[in-house]
Amino acid sequence: MSDSLSIADQTFASRLLLGTSGYPNRQIMLDALEASGAEIVTVSVRRISLEGYAESMVDLLGGRYRLLPNTAGCATVRDAVLTAQLAREALGTAWVKLELIGDRETLHPDVEQLLQAADELVKDGFTVLPYCNDDPIACQKLIDVGCAAIMPLGAPIGSGMGICNPYNIALICTRSPVPVVLDAGIGTASDAALAMELGCAAVLLNTAVAKAHDPVRMARAMGHAVAAGYDARHAGRIAKREYADPSSPQLGLIGT
Repeated sequence: MSDSLSIADQTFASRLLLGTSGYPNRQIMLDALEASGAEIVTVSVRRISLEGYAESMVDLLGGRYRLLPNTAGCATVRDAVLTAQLAREALGTAWVKLELIGDRETLHPDVEQLLQAADELVKDGFTVLPYCNDDPIACQKLIDVGCAAIMPLGAPIGSGMGICNPYNIALICTRSPVPVVLDAGIGTASDAALAMELGCAAVLLNTAVAKAHDPVRMARAMGHAVAAGYDARHAGRIAKREYADPSSPQLGLIGT
């Protein structure tokens, strides 16, 4: 069993992916990324300059991390595809986190348009990692069009509610032949550990670290939590029992 994360043709030691938005300042973001141990970081194509001038986001991160541009804010297939193509040209990467939002209040994906955009981008040579609902059928359809991983939400983006439907996440993980990366809803380290125990290959988060009272410390905790959840899953938990089962032998007690 390999402890590394494999997506498409790339291998990574860390199973934590981290976002880059919403931090108090740039230095805290850089310190949090380093503390987390993450090797893949997401950048919103619509929020950053793609030019590589000194001290730009691309200049600061490009040589240290694999940049995963995302299509955050896109609401149509055309916008998502064009945004991905712009990122590929500017950043020199065919990897994209595909986001196609269908509802501005819940920020849930528009599955119909998401599938269409994913299909177009895969045919155009992209390595597509789609943000999607925790729906096993939608996830399977995304796999069928050639996505390199699937990224079901645990809860609405930025909500910190954790994993609202662990049964669905576990089912998706059981059925998926590609890595499942839990994306959205993580609030604290125990949520990240649970995602890994349910079978996820990795966890992507942003707000839980960026908006924490101490982002650097929370980033470090998330890195440990993902590793602990992965180890716990492969170690195998004990069976649950309805009654106590003493760990010490009963024989040899005084009075017996």
